[in-house]
Amino acid sequence: MTATTAGTSIVTASAQYRLGSVTSQDGTTIGYRQIGRGPGLVLVHGAMESALSHGQLAQALADAFTVMLYDRRGRGRSGAYGPDYSVQREVEDLDALLRHTGAQRVFGVSSGGVIALQAALGLSAIRQLALFEPALVINGSPSTAFLARYDQELAQGRLAAALVTGMQGAQMGPAIFNLMPRWLLEQLTQWAMASEDKHAGADTVSMRQLAPTLHYDFQLIAASDGALERFSAIRAEVLLLGGSASPAYLRKAVDALATVFPRARRVVFPGLGHGASGNHDRGGQPERVAQALRQFFA
Repeated sequence: MTATTAGTSIVTASAQYRLGSVTSQDGTTIGYRQIGRGPGLVLVHGAMESALSHGQLAQALADAFTVMLYDRRGRGRSGAYGPDYSVQREVEDLDALLRHTGAQRVFGVSSGGVIALQAALGLSAIRQLALFEPALVINGSPSTAFLARYDQELAQGRLAAALVTGMQGAQMGPAIFNLMPRWLLEQLTQWAMASEDKHAGADTVSMRQLAPTLHYDFQLIAASDGALERFSAIRAEVLLLGGSASPAYLRKAVDALATVFPRARRVVFPGLGHGASGNHDRGGQPERVAQALRQFFA
C-alpha cells in the first residue's frame, strides 16, 4: 500500500487540523484530518456522518492523543465507493491509515463500529478497540425490509423521502417524530436540507451529499447478520459504550457483544442516545464520551 500526506493545515470549528491522505488497496484516496499529540487514535464515523462530525470529541482528546478523523469512502475528501464495495473495502481503508500513522487505537461508532469489529479480526495493529453501539443485526433485529423503499425513493431523486424512510427504519430521531404524519416529516427534512445548503461552509458534508451514502451503510449493517460469534476471535482490548436512551436494538447489540467479550469494559451513559459521541449540534455530549475513552486508552 502507498500513502501520501498533504502538507497543509486547516482551521475548522476553532481547531487546527493537519490534512493528510492515504491510498487504499484498490487505489481509492482516503482523506483524513489530524489533531493533537500523543499515541495515535483513529475514529471511524457512522452513517450520515463525515470526519468532522466528531470534531469536538477529537478536540477533547487532543491533549493526550493524536486523533485521526477520516472521511469514509464516498464522502468528503475521500474517493468513491467503487463497483465492488463491501465491508472488506472499508477494512482496507482503515488498514491503510493505521499503517501510515502507526496508530494502534480505534474508536468505531455505529456502522463504523461494524467496520472496526471486522478490521480487528484481521488487523493485528489494533491493540485497543472502543465501540459505541455498533449497528449489528442480531437475530433479525432490526428489520432491513425498509431498504427497498429507501433505494426506490433515492433512485427517484426524492432525497427527503429517502431520508425519512432511513430515519424511521433505523429508529432514529426524537420520539415526537413518531407522532407526526409522514408528509410533515418530509417537508421538515426538505427545509433542513435547504437551510443547511444555504449556510454550508467549505468543509461541510451536507445531508444532501450524505443521503446516497446511507445505501452503503445499510448494506454493511444487513451483512452483519450472523457475524456475532466470529468476533470472539478478536484479541484486542475492548471497551463497549452506549446510551440508555438509544433504540432497543442498539442496546441489544451491545448486550450481545458483552457476552462475546466477557472481559470488556462497559460504560452506559444515562440519558444519552445514539449520537452521544458526536458534536453538540447533533445532540452529542462529546466531553463525557471523551472521558471514558481517555480512561480506557490510557
